[in-house]
Amino acid sequence: MSDQFKGTDLFCDYYEQWVRIYKEGAIRKVTLEKYLMTLAWLRKLIPEVKTCEMTRITYQKLLNDYAKDHERQTTMDFHHQIKGAILDAVDEGLIDRDPTRKVIIKGKSPAEKKIKYLNQFELRTLLKSLSLGKEVNWDWFILLVAKTGMRFSEALALTPKDFDLSHQMLSISKTWDYKGEGGFLPTKNKSSVRKVQIDWQIVVQFSELLKGLPEDEPIFVKDKKVYNSTVNNILNRHCKAVGVPVISIHGLRHTHASLLLFAGVSIGSVARRLGHASMTTTQKTYLHIIHELESQDVDLVMRSLSSLL
Repeated sequence: MSDQFKGTDLFCDYYEQWVRIYKEGAIRKVTLEKYLMTLAWLRKLIPEVKTCEMTRITYQKLLNDYAKDHERQTTMDFHHQIKGAILDAVDEGLIDRDPTRKVIIKGKSPAEKKIKYLNQFELRTLLKSLSLGKEVNWDWFILLVAKTGMRFSEALALTPKDFDLSHQMLSISKTWDYKGEGGFLPTKNKSSVRKVQIDWQIVVQFSELLKGLPEDEPIFVKDKKVYNSTVNNILNRHCKAVGVPVISIHGLRHTHASLLLFAGVSIGSVARRLGHASMTTTQKTYLHIIHELESQDVDLVMRSLSSLL
């Protein structure tokens, strides 16, 4: 790239070319879109800054300006998406010194996010209201997500071949590109490739539904284009009809995990079932539930100790 660019060229132009050369075709489309969003912010915040002018002060001011409207973690992600390009520019002699050294990451305090999920009674009420006929429909999709905790894109990508009914097992190894043009994509991360145990009711129900369906074609996707809002609207109507809190398909994933945790399933097992990259992700996502369970544990410990005498 140093043959094509000079230090006096705009950093925005350098970054755009860097993304095209090093990222396009090497990362998932959804990740590439994040880099392109970062490019849009660079054009907004430092449209006239030349590559050679990217000093520590200039770079810190860029991050500070971005942080005014974003949470700290989002600012950190913004920084990481730019840093690779800057380090390459340093190696190519377009920037004298690494301006990202000792950078300070700022940002707005994160808003308190409480995940939405149903309790066991509410989920049972919801599932009883589903129209589960002899052919595959979105109600079957809702049931399967509720009972497995799959991500929306993972459930869309399921084919009959993924069901090992004799061993009560479901293989999750791909996703469906519902945000793009359709088609199979890799999973979110390596940990997302997993086998999920399914109950005998799902086995009996889907053994009938899958008969005659093409082995390698997605069960739920009839057209290549599927909208998240379509399924969420159906779920919304079911929730309102039976008087339970309105949640999204992703809320069903949270519901699944929450019920497992309240049932005493270990965090490690829940993390593996959800396909989280680490238990830390599970702990952060369900922190308030874990705190609630810890409070119950304290009561249990105290009752056990008081019964010793």
